[in-house]
Amino acid sequence: MAARWIALIRPALRLRPAYGGDTQVGQLGGVPVLPEGMGWPVWEGQGPLNFVASIDCGRLPRAALDLPLPAAGTLNFFFFDDEPGTPGGYEFWRKVGGWEPKSLVRGSRVIYTPTTVPASERSTPGEIAPYDFVPLTATPTMTGPDWLHPDFRAACADLSESDSAFAADWANRDALTGALYELAQPPRHQLGGHALPVQDAVELDVARASLRIRSGHHVPSPDTVNLEASRWTLLAQIDFDGTAQMATRDLGTLYWLIRTEDLAARQFWASSFIRQE
Repeated sequence: MAARWIALIRPALRLRPAYGGDTQVGQLGGVPVLPEGMGWPVWEGQGPLNFVASIDCGRLPRAALDLPLPAAGTLNFFFFDDEPGTPGGYEFWRKVGGWEPKSLVRGSRVIYTPTTVPASERSTPGEIAPYDFVPLTATPTMTGPDWLHPDFRAACADLSESDSAFAADWANRDALTGALYELAQPPRHQLGGHALPVQDAVELDVARASLRIRSGHHVPSPDTVNLEASRWTLLAQIDFDGTAQMATRDLGTLYWLIRTEDLAARQFWASSFIRQE
């Protein structure tokens, strides 16, 4: 199992606050630069989305990634940061979550702006407060799949009975997850590679939501979910971050994923989103 897990290791970029002579590759919080004529992204009927982060693709050490990002241009990440209500109240649940699949698409947005498109800074709408500005730099790293990642499950499909029993033991998954968290010091911001989930594998969460949207909320079979999950890859992971005044909002970890074919076609609008707490 270790050998099969190691074979799935992928490169990624850890994002951390930039200091001194660090190369700034993006930012948390502050205000975004959006194409001229484009309005602030909103979830119709709910309100404006919060600007989370932007990445300057032209400044990234792209050779350290296996993610085919554009060579230039900016990626802006938004999501609907709703505050849950009082415990016991009707609004105690989050509005954006896998329990309402369409919220994952409507309550988040990835906007790609090529360098050839005129763009300018956009002020945050008055009804929401921007997160504090934090410049980001990038450091190459390596990432391994979660215990429940569909690719790892597929790689272990022919295990012996005793090894299958080991793979089914949740205590072993907890040990691996704990070790991965120790390797990645907080805040765990990341581009590409394998996500570091708080709960279930994020690819499975997004796959279930995508299939339910397309099938009219029909609950798909596990095999169908695993096949769909294998089509999605992590675009960005943003952890809660006190330096950007995000931790006080109990955001958990935010993940944006995209199908490989949509990434190749630069169709970032087709990205999906999941939040785990």
